[in-house]
Amino acid sequence: MAGSPLARPTDAPPTAHRPADEAPGASAPTSIAPVEPLLPETDLPRHVAIIMDGNRRWARQRGLAEVEGHAAGVEAIRTLLRHAVRRGVPVVTVYAFSRENWARSDDEVRALFALLEGAIRSETAELKAQGVRIRLLGRLDELPDDTRRSIEEALAETADGSRLLLNVAFNYAGRTELVDAVRRVAASGIDPATIDETTIADALYTAGLPDPDLVIRTGGEQRLSNFLIWQAAYAELYTTEVLWPDFGADAFDAALLEFASRTRRFGR
Repeated sequence: MAGSPLARPTDAPPTAHRPADEAPGASAPTSIAPVEPLLPETDLPRHVAIIMDGNRRWARQRGLAEVEGHAAGVEAIRTLLRHAVRRGVPVVTVYAFSRENWARSDDEVRALFALLEGAIRSETAELKAQGVRIRLLGRLDELPDDTRRSIEEALAETADGSRLLLNVAFNYAGRTELVDAVRRVAASGIDPATIDETTIADALYTAGLPDPDLVIRTGGEQRLSNFLIWQAAYAELYTTEVLWPDFGADAFDAALLEFASRTRRFGR
């Protein structure tokens, strides 16, 4: 894919910190069905966060170009979100593009941006009709103009959605989020002696949202990869060998059932 070199953030993490096989995707839910409870509401996570790992490995296993794996990952998000609504999960956050992903080739990064832009443009009307609201977690100002405009239009079009909140972590990194939060707090002029955990939480990208109760990682790795590192302090972690494009309704149900079986003590 030809084109001039991408303008990358000057403080983006270096190639040396590139994960072995991060698998970003893009978000695009489809039709929303009536709620079909799997568990009592009290046993459901209020917020499920997902590290969508394995797109590239999925493509390689099938002799396909890596971009085909990312496209399959977009389809998996549609399936996942539709099922999350059926199960009554109100907040879903997907890790679509990490700031570490800037270490990848220009062609792959451009392809990821194009997938995100295309998915959002094609799905915005349906998201609005189904009551789905999109929020972006990350540095939107660092994205290419076309991608940024598509995201901003989707954010505006779906702002009134109240049935499902979809957070798209795009150009996101947990440490960058903390840096931005500290800058906001410092700029507010608050007395340092009054800063507490609530002050920091209110300055994060996720301000006003419940922390994730469940973090799912597909693809077999067992790490957070700089994802929601403040918010996930007490989240239940669930990892699976299933590659993201193959993570369907049954796999999601298995994660919810595992979550419900655990005892959460919060240090008590």
